[in-house]
Amino acid sequence: MFGKHVQGIACGIAAAVCYGMNPLGARALYARGFTPDSALFYRYGFAVLLLGIWVAARRESFRIGWREFGVLAGLGALFSVSSLTFFESFCVMDTGLACTLLFVYPLMVAVIMALCFGERLTKATLAALTLALGGIALLCKMGGGGVSTLGVGLVFTSALTYALYIIVLNRAALRMSAAKVTFSVMLCCLPFVLVHEWFVGQPLPQALSTPGHVLWALMLAVVPTVLSLVLMAMAVRLVGSTPTAVMGALEPLTAVVLGVAFLGEALTTRLCIGIALILGAVILISLFSGRTKQA
Repeated sequence: MFGKHVQGIACGIAAAVCYGMNPLGARALYARGFTPDSALFYRYGFAVLLLGIWVAARRESFRIGWREFGVLAGLGALFSVSSLTFFESFCVMDTGLACTLLFVYPLMVAVIMALCFGERLTKATLAALTLALGGIALLCKMGGGGVSTLGVGLVFTSALTYALYIIVLNRAALRMSAAKVTFSVMLCCLPFVLVHEWFVGQPLPQALSTPGHVLWALMLAVVPTVLSLVLMAMAVRLVGSTPTAVMGALEPLTAVVLGVAFLGEALTTRLCIGIALILGAVILISLFSGRTKQA
């Protein structure tokens, strides 16, 4: 049991770090003239291809039942809305702020699980949420002119649908591997992106005309999609929805670290305190989440 808990915590941490790489790949494609829809189309498309090879190599059947199809289609709808609104927010606000605001989703997960499914909010969970939210507030760059009402609305929509995605994934208890679940969800995401692109009057996905385009699209498909979602599905099964969501505090932390390492941003005292609070929250939830049964 203890071994499974440690595995779940490790998967949750790795999933959060991988998901925090989203802005890096998205902004790179935007700078090359790609729209959010086109970036997401290639993100999902390459993910489906890679995961399909993975599932086939494991000799796992691609067959799913009608009940499973309904759940997976619902997960695809939730994830596609979450991704699209998140990627659209990068066009109207700072990516660092968008990643920071997205972190309201663990609070949403905790509240929904408590109100709808009777999951008890332990003192450790509440303390971890408080530490994480405090740390995120310190990471947030206020007063920089990067806030927009539209952007905030997009990110909050993304956070809510991502929270629901985690909860449905947990409650559905699908009897298939994490790779097959993620493959099926990504396959269901593709039609939603194409319909949205048609609805807003945009042309078909832009062509990947240079090696740079292909590499950035592959990066989006592999790191914040395949690796992140497979690891998150494993974490949800092993430790539950709320602890996995709290470990998502590492997503904006990843964005800050990337900014300091690659974009020349300063590592201030405020950032250091915020990082310490977030790491404290992750350690707290790691130590105590296994002591209560997750829904």
